[in-house]
Amino acid sequence: MIYVMSDIHGEYGKFQEMLAKINFSDEDTLYILGDVVDRGPEPIRLLVDMSARENVILLKGNHELMALSVLRKLNVEITKENADTHLDNDTLHALMDWYRNGGRITLQGFKQLPGEMREDLLDYLEDTAPYEIVEANGKTYLLVHAGLGNFQPGKKLEDYSLGELLFMRPDYQRQYFQNPDMYMVCGHTPTRFVTGKDEIFHSANNLLIDCGAAYGGRLACLCLDTMQEFYV
Repeated sequence: MIYVMSDIHGEYGKFQEMLAKINFSDEDTLYILGDVVDRGPEPIRLLVDMSARENVILLKGNHELMALSVLRKLNVEITKENADTHLDNDTLHALMDWYRNGGRITLQGFKQLPGEMREDLLDYLEDTAPYEIVEANGKTYLLVHAGLGNFQPGKKLEDYSLGELLFMRPDYQRQYFQNPDMYMVCGHTPTRFVTGKDEIFHSANNLLIDCGAAYGGRLACLCLDTMQEFYV
C-alpha cells in the first residue's frame, strides 16, 4: 500500500501510533510531505527514525528548508579566526526567522547528536525532493508540500521555485489538471483554517492532509490505493 502523511512537526508519538494503526510493513511505502521538524517535542528523534527506513520517503517542506538554511553553518566550530565572518547577517536573520517558526526545539536536539550523525541528517535533508509523482489504483498523484504557487497552465513542474512549491498556498477550489484522474496532495495549511475541521479536505481533485497535529489537532494518513483515511 502507498500512504501519505504531512506536517508531523516533531510529534514522534503520534507518528508511531499511526504506523501501528495502519499496520505499516516493509511491503508498504509512506510519503511524508514535509514539515517533520520544528514545533513538536521530538523532531530529531522523528528524523532519525525516518532516515533509517528505506520505505519512508520524506519530501522537502518549508520548515526543512528553513532548518537547512542555517544548520550547515551552525554545524561548524566557531573560532577566533572565523567568528567575525562565518555567521553573517543573512545567517543570523535566517536563524531568527527559524526560531520564530518553532526551530529552537529542532536545534536543541540537533546539537545533542554526535558529529557524524549531524552530518548524516543534514545530507538526508538536503537529498529530499520538493515533489513526487506516484501512481496508485489507476490514478496519478502529485505529492507536494504546499501546492502549485503562481500556477500557470502549461508551466512545467521543474520550473516552479522552492518558494512556490513549499510556501505559497494554492487555490484549493481550483481544478489544476485537465486529466480527471490526476490529483494534487499537499499539506502546509491545516485543514481547520479551511473548513474548521481537523480532517482531510477534498475539493476539485485537491487533497489537503495537514490536520493540525502540531496545533492540538490530529495526525492524518491517507492510503492512496483505497482512499481510506486514518487519524490519531
